[in-house]
Amino acid sequence: MASNPSLLSSVFGLRCPRCRRGDLFPTSSFSFSMPFKQYAHCPKCGQNYFPEPGFYWGAMFISYIGSGFFSLGFVMMTHWVFDLGLGLSMVLLLIVVGLFFVWWFRFSRSVYFHLVTKYQPKVTEAIDSGNVTKSIPKIVSGS
Repeated sequence: MASNPSLLSSVFGLRCPRCRRGDLFPTSSFSFSMPFKQYAHCPKCGQNYFPEPGFYWGAMFISYIGSGFFSLGFVMMTHWVFDLGLGLSMVLLLIVVGLFFVWWFRFSRSVYFHLVTKYQPKVTEAIDSGNVTKSIPKIVSGS
């Protein structure tokens, strides 16, 4: 029997919060192919990824707060610790944010979904034993 995945590996791995086995997104965060597309349901356990209209509004607040603190910390670190000019610090911040934008969008959704959905170890065990099979889900817009 496979071990139960941890909460952190599930959140950072962008996995289903219910079974922690299925992917939330059809592509990796750094492929930039279909960056805002998401599965309609879990490919492993069938958990609905869009339980109600506007479900991911909460993820927007997580993204906003996290990116604000990251931006402040990044500019302060580059400006004070590495003694770079404020303009260069801002340019470096824009480059980093541009590279990690899609990952941050997806990570915020993963964090929010994990906050509101309970992990069910019995579902994970059923998937590992082959008792649960689901069809490949439809890919929908990331709204």
